[in-house]
Amino acid sequence: MSLEDLEQLKKDYKTSYFALEYERLLNEEKKVNSILASDESLKELAEEELQNLNLQKEAIEKQIEEIQKSEKDEEEFLNEIILEVRAGAGGDEASLFAWELAHMYERFAEKKGWSWKIVNESTNEVGGYKEASFEIKGKDVYKLLMHETGVHRVQRVPATEKNGRIHTSTASVAILPIRKKTKVTVNPADIEIEYSRSGGAGGQNVNKVETAVRLIHKPTGIDVRCTTERKQLANREKAMEILLSKLQMIKDEEEANKYSGERKNQIGTADRSEKIRTYNFPQDRVTDHRIHQSWSNIEGIMEGSIDKIIDTLQSGEMGNEKDEE
Repeated sequence: MSLEDLEQLKKDYKTSYFALEYERLLNEEKKVNSILASDESLKELAEEELQNLNLQKEAIEKQIEEIQKSEKDEEEFLNEIILEVRAGAGGDEASLFAWELAHMYERFAEKKGWSWKIVNESTNEVGGYKEASFEIKGKDVYKLLMHETGVHRVQRVPATEKNGRIHTSTASVAILPIRKKTKVTVNPADIEIEYSRSGGAGGQNVNKVETAVRLIHKPTGIDVRCTTERKQLANREKAMEILLSKLQMIKDEEEANKYSGERKNQIGTADRSEKIRTYNFPQDRVTDHRIHQSWSNIEGIMEGSIDKIIDTLQSGEMGNEKDEE
């Protein structure tokens, strides 16, 4: 185990104790080797001590490996996420597409038996989403949806298009895993809190009392709004969970970009600006640009039948079809 590895392990509260203990054993090892070099008569005793130190080091390495495996499993099998959709380029058509994507994931969640709850939604005059966020809970929800982060593109003839021209619009999706313990820390002084009345359904109490909460993280400009809980405290706690998840996502993206050369063959980059999929209605085709795969039955897909897409992404299979431009 290198000194660089030890420094990283010290930063994790779960492994910091073992890293310090391992460092102590390394120092002990140096002392014994120094004694051995200066006094050959102590060779047998020194070798016995070195063997004992090695056994202790091996035991610590095994414990650290178990902790890291546990953390990896915890990350892979997180059972709670926030799914965000946001209209991109394309005006009203983009907002309608954002709504359709949310509907697609909601139908998929229903089929999986997951719970689905609106956290916040902002609609426009045509009934589309300018932006919206949803809480999804269920078995393997993060594992199955983690590759959905990115820009989704739709190509079709809008209902308002008189000349039958195909328009291209976009909407972005972000999958934010909710961790029980996050590695991100936030200074309370960096957060600005705003309270307001919640709009829409929810009962008289929700609409008359300032239960809606908006958190603004001043260093990054990230703002999070939670409106659907009946109590202000519950909305504030949920908003904080989402804020921490967003900050963690930014940190993960920065870390991933450092090793971009090593990630060329990986499916997911967690990059929210990456174009990942095109939904081409005239050709009845959905294409995932990362794995060069296409599927038909676009109407069924928009109704939540995305199992084949999810399964292919999970298996990491690579197709031969070129991306649709």
